[in-house]
Amino acid sequence: MYDRTRKGLADRGLDAPSFEEFWERGELELPQRPDDGGVLARFRADPVAHPLPTASGRVQVGSGPVAALGLPDHPGHPAWIEPTEVPDDRHPFWLVSNQPATRLHSQLDFGAHSAGSKRSGREVVRIHLDDAARLGIGDGDVVRLHNDRGACLAAARVTDDIRPGALQLPTGAWWDPRPDPDRPELGDDGLCVHGNPNAVTRDRGTSGFAQGCSGQLCAVAVEPYRHEAPEVTAHTPPVTPASP
Repeated sequence: MYDRTRKGLADRGLDAPSFEEFWERGELELPQRPDDGGVLARFRADPVAHPLPTASGRVQVGSGPVAALGLPDHPGHPAWIEPTEVPDDRHPFWLVSNQPATRLHSQLDFGAHSAGSKRSGREVVRIHLDDAARLGIGDGDVVRLHNDRGACLAAARVTDDIRPGALQLPTGAWWDPRPDPDRPELGDDGLCVHGNPNAVTRDRGTSGFAQGCSGQLCAVAVEPYRHEAPEVTAHTPPVTPASP
């Protein structure tokens, strides 16, 4: 990979150190072309001479080929589609499962930086102080987030830095399943004790066409965990037989 970069620089008469020299320096600043606005600026200046790479050569807000697919959840133009899941009396909270600030997805979840954002080894869910007071949840309490798909435990962070009626639990805590005492019919993996929101989010694409990730938003209930909170063992290596 570096050899290709080095050749490209050398062909332009630019600084092209060997890999060893680059590694010793610690960095290599690559040249940047001035930002001239790209294809959109050229199109705006002269749409005839510089058409866009679309069927019409112009800005399009609809797609005939996509519309021809006849998908009920993906029309060929921008449209409002009613959500398939919203909070209700049983599951009154929106759960927002954002990308974590202390790791990339679940990578290095066991690292010190990621672990430093947790409480007693458990992922943290933010809840508005009014909601927490109404439900009897204190800061640092272990809470159970659940819906018909499953449940997970998390440590509550009571704050006014989130709107009432919403919870925020980042993705990426390593899966640590146990039986759920409140729903034993779900079997041995009905409850993630570490705080992975995949236990409650939907496993479906954004549409029949796009198949993007739709898991970041779902409806849940939250309550104080009424049982003794299990120890988180997601990062504990499995016991293996000793070598002969």
